[in-house]
Amino acid sequence: MSRHDSDSNIKGLRVEVRNNDINFALRKFKKKVTESGILQELREREAFEKPSITRAKAKKAGRARWLKTLAKKNQN
Repeated sequence: MSRHDSDSNIKGLRVEVRNNDINFALRKFKKKVTESGILQELREREAFEKPSITRAKAKKAGRARWLKTLAKKNQN
Protein backbone atom coordinates (compact mmCIF):
# COMPACT_ATOMS: atom_id res chain seq x y z
CA MET A 1 0.00 0.00 0.00
CA SER A 2 1.54 3.29 -1.03
CA ARG A 3 1.39 6.50 0.90
CA HIS A 4 -1.19 7.98 -1.49
CA ASP A 5 -3.67 5.12 -1.10
CA SER A 6 -4.50 5.84 2.52
CA ASP A 7 -7.32 8.34 3.07
CA SER A 8 -6.12 9.16 6.58
CA ASN A 9 -2.91 10.78 5.29
CA ILE A 10 -4.63 13.10 2.84
CA LYS A 11 -5.05 16.65 4.08
CA GLY A 12 -7.17 19.36 2.59
CA LEU A 13 -10.74 19.82 1.47
CA ARG A 14 -12.65 17.02 -0.13
CA VAL A 15 -16.06 16.87 -1.80
CA GLU A 16 -17.68 13.72 -3.14
CA VAL A 17 -19.53 13.92 -6.47
CA ARG A 18 -22.73 11.91 -6.37
CA ASN A 19 -24.93 11.00 -9.33
CA ASN A 20 -22.70 13.04 -11.66
CA ASP A 21 -24.07 16.24 -10.09
CA ILE A 22 -21.05 18.48 -10.63
CA ASN A 23 -22.90 21.72 -9.90
CA PHE A 24 -23.94 20.58 -6.43
CA ALA A 25 -20.43 19.33 -5.65
CA LEU A 26 -18.93 22.61 -6.86
CA ARG A 27 -21.28 24.62 -4.62
CA LYS A 28 -20.31 22.46 -1.65
CA PHE A 29 -16.61 22.88 -2.46
CA LYS A 30 -16.90 26.67 -2.75
CA LYS A 31 -18.72 26.78 0.59
CA LYS A 32 -16.01 24.69 2.27
CA VAL A 33 -13.24 26.87 0.80
CA THR A 34 -15.00 30.02 2.00
CA GLU A 35 -15.58 28.66 5.50
CA SER A 36 -12.00 27.49 5.88
CA GLY A 37 -10.64 30.91 4.84
CA ILE A 38 -8.08 29.52 2.41
CA LEU A 39 -8.58 32.19 -0.26
CA GLN A 40 -8.62 35.02 2.28
CA GLU A 41 -5.33 33.80 3.75
CA LEU A 42 -3.83 33.49 0.28
CA ARG A 43 -4.75 37.09 -0.55
CA GLU A 44 -3.27 38.28 2.74
CA ARG A 45 0.03 36.51 2.04
CA GLU A 46 0.40 37.75 -1.53
CA ALA A 47 2.08 40.98 -0.46
CA PHE A 48 3.81 42.21 2.67
CA GLU A 49 1.74 44.40 4.91
CA LYS A 50 3.27 46.79 7.40
CA PRO A 51 2.48 46.03 11.05
CA SER A 52 0.87 49.45 11.48
CA ILE A 53 -1.59 48.67 8.66
CA THR A 54 -2.32 45.26 10.20
CA ARG A 55 -3.10 46.91 13.55
CA ALA A 56 -5.30 49.52 11.88
CA LYS A 57 -7.27 46.83 10.06
CA ALA A 58 -7.73 44.86 13.28
CA LYS A 59 -8.95 47.97 15.09
CA LYS A 60 -11.38 48.77 12.28
CA ALA A 61 -12.71 45.19 12.30
CA GLY A 62 -13.18 45.32 16.06
CA ARG A 63 -15.11 48.57 15.80
CA ALA A 64 -17.31 47.07 13.08
CA ARG A 65 -18.04 44.05 15.29
CA TRP A 66 -18.87 46.32 18.22
CA LEU A 67 -21.22 48.48 16.14
CA LYS A 68 -22.90 45.35 14.84
CA THR A 69 -23.58 44.12 18.38
CA LEU A 70 -24.92 47.55 19.36
CA ALA A 71 -27.24 47.53 16.35
CA LYS A 72 -28.54 44.07 17.30
CA LYS A 73 -29.19 45.19 20.87
CA ASN A 74 -31.05 48.30 19.70
CA GLN A 75 -33.25 46.27 17.36
CA ASN A 76 -34.59 44.11 20.18
